[in-house]
Amino acid sequence: MKTSTTPTASSKAGRKIRFGSLSVAAATIVALSACGGGNNNNGGASSSAAPSASASASSSASASPSPSASASASASSASASAPAKTTKVTQVTNWFAEPEHGGQYAAEAKGFYKEAGLDMTIQSGGPGVSATQIVASGKAEFGMGQSDEILMARENGIKLVALAAIFQKNPQGIMYHKGKYKDLSELNGHKVYVGSGSAFWEYLKKAYKLDKVQEMKYSGSLANFVEDDASATQIYITSEPFTMQQQGVDVDYFLNYDLGYKQYGNILYTTEEYMKKHPDIVKAYVEASIKGWTYYKDNTEEINKVMNEKNPDLKLESMAYGAQAQEPLIYGGDAEANGVGYMSKELWEGLQKQLVDIGILKSAEPIDGVFTNEFLPGK
Repeated sequence: MKTSTTPTASSKAGRKIRFGSLSVAAATIVALSACGGGNNNNGGASSSAAPSASASASSSASASPSPSASASASASSASASAPAKTTKVTQVTNWFAEPEHGGQYAAEAKGFYKEAGLDMTIQSGGPGVSATQIVASGKAEFGMGQSDEILMARENGIKLVALAAIFQKNPQGIMYHKGKYKDLSELNGHKVYVGSGSAFWEYLKKAYKLDKVQEMKYSGSLANFVEDDASATQIYITSEPFTMQQQGVDVDYFLNYDLGYKQYGNILYTTEEYMKKHPDIVKAYVEASIKGWTYYKDNTEEINKVMNEKNPDLKLESMAYGAQAQEPLIYGGDAEANGVGYMSKELWEGLQKQLVDIGILKSAEPIDGVFTNEFLPGK
């Protein structure tokens, strides 16, 4: 990671301008833009393609076009002498390669996607890149985003479905100078650098009665925060605290999840249409991705080097910090008992109600259509 307070275009700090959540004003614009696309014409994969026999055999939700259920077993035994057929698919992450994507890159680097019958392309996100629009238009089959993004997209006509939650606790937070605050409400009267209209901030303002906060536009730079020891700023707890540590600035932070804005992070998703048409491919993708996250947990140094080749501006020291900071957020909570990626109806309904209460969502649709655990390993 760059340690200067003015980030480069590809530094991780730039991500916080978007900060993972669609702004209230931008949600409708995204919907209109995305709906103009080709509605899942399988930009990277032909709709008739199917994953390899080995992927079909391991999938309890397989919808293989084979006329016989035993065909997969026969094909599997023959795969030793014949090359397996693979399906071209693309997934779009929500930023340049970083620890928050470690499992996805592990699945690619270790051949887990290929073993599942997928010829995978990982397209990095970045400034101005909307995974929502790309997936909705059919130019990619899978995307990565936050829970509130999915709920807002669905209300605006983009029928995304959450397939797995990589982060049980979203790493978004509010950073402040160490020892300055004990409660978020104490920010009243002080400057807070935050993305305008971010859903999490709208919730926090109402929940903690932050009516006297001086809202400052977040630009991606931490210079103003460093200079004003009474200020606070939005962050990812896997990133900015390390930047401050490198600069000798003592900080602490509130995790938005612990403040009551309980949403999952780095959701893997697709569209309702693609999920219904290609459940075998979806199953192969989710299982291989989760296998990648299992591998990444004990092999972070190896995979961080892979990601560093793709994103050299993010240094290995920063990646090591991020990997350690995110571990309890990914592998803890419900993931301990149910595995990485698990999602609960209770958490989804809670977030949905919060977004309705603060006026970001107009109504609450049946939550069962928003997410599914059926493609997770063992389901």
